[in-house]
Amino acid sequence: MSDRTTTRHGGGPPWRRGPLAPPVPGRLPWASSLVLAAVQLVGTHFAAVRQEGLRVPLDPFALLLLVAGPALLVWRRRRPGLAAFGTAAVALVYLGAGYPYGPVFLSVVVGCFAAVTAGHRHAAQAALAMLWTGHLLIGHWLYRWLPPTGDPPTDWGQDLFIAAWMVAALAVSELVRTRREQWAREEAEREAAERRRAGEERLRIARELHDVLAHSISVINVQAGVGLALLDSDPEQARTALTSIKTTSKEALGEVRQMLEALRAPGDAPRAPAPGLARLPELADQAGRAGLRVETVTEGAPVPLPPGADLAAFRIVQEALTNVVRHSGSRVARVRLGYGAREVEIRVDDDGPATDTGPAGGGNGLVGMRERAAALGGTVEAGPRGDGGFRVLARLPLRPGRHGTTDGADGGTP
Repeated sequence: MSDRTTTRHGGGPPWRRGPLAPPVPGRLPWASSLVLAAVQLVGTHFAAVRQEGLRVPLDPFALLLLVAGPALLVWRRRRPGLAAFGTAAVALVYLGAGYPYGPVFLSVVVGCFAAVTAGHRHAAQAALAMLWTGHLLIGHWLYRWLPPTGDPPTDWGQDLFIAAWMVAALAVSELVRTRREQWAREEAEREAAERRRAGEERLRIARELHDVLAHSISVINVQAGVGLALLDSDPEQARTALTSIKTTSKEALGEVRQMLEALRAPGDAPRAPAPGLARLPELADQAGRAGLRVETVTEGAPVPLPPGADLAAFRIVQEALTNVVRHSGSRVARVRLGYGAREVEIRVDDDGPATDTGPAGGGNGLVGMRERAAALGGTVEAGPRGDGGFRVLARLPLRPGRHGTTDGADGGTP
């Protein structure tokens, strides 16, 4: 993660580095400014040869002005407004001194481009307006008193051409600024999506670990209590309880190991299928080791559930039975599976009474049930019945729901 963050802070992803890529914050663009200074000096030298006798020859002050513009551009990232106005002012002084026309305007273009893309479009517009207004004054009024002597007024076509390239420069700058903002929004959306996926994956893993470990540890806890109570009076029954502890812990370790293998090798197919309602008899057998008899009733024609819904249904039943073992004095739980045309209804009842003051609808396990169902577009209701028992009622759609999909959600390795 740190490498990726460094890359973004260093000017964006590698595939976006180029003339339109966002500049690197905090760095002064010395190299590009030196290159621009060289281009202005060399280009103006060749332009002066063609304008010999028409404009004032280049002198040290002219060379100083040709270097002053690129020097101001060194600060175009930290002070874009200053760079735009400074380069425009340097260009005006250069024109007013009567030096040859040439690439002196490149500094102005780069300075205004940097200002617009940095969000200072008004500064860039004002700088170009100042340059064009000054050029009009010099070319149509002040030329009488400015060098070179005898210089005629400028042609209006030239003025319109300068205005056209100024507008074009502003348009291109706005286009680049818009594109950069779009890149920034897309990057922010990708990062938000990555964080959201990471959070969802953490929740999924937490739910799986809770469901696997809470159920198994609850069974182990009950059997350990039985074993300790009967260790002296009924060693054979204690041995049975210890055997149940060994079996349950082995199964739990197997599921945890399967989950860890899937996490270590992302993208690989799981070595074993995710649990589903087909393992309901095994779940009832585990609950039976803890002294809970599970009665299962199926209504309607059973249909194969999508992997995500099948796993969610299994985990909901598992958590409901775990809560009966931990929080209810009832030794019988009734599981009803009702298959309809559009959804499967899962109902788990016990007759109570509650044996502790644990959460009645607000524990982590019940929260996990609701999260699983909501991810598939289903619902979970849990709470005490009027006769003193407790009921968990879940409805899961048989087809993709509006809030999620039943075809792949939580369908990976537990």
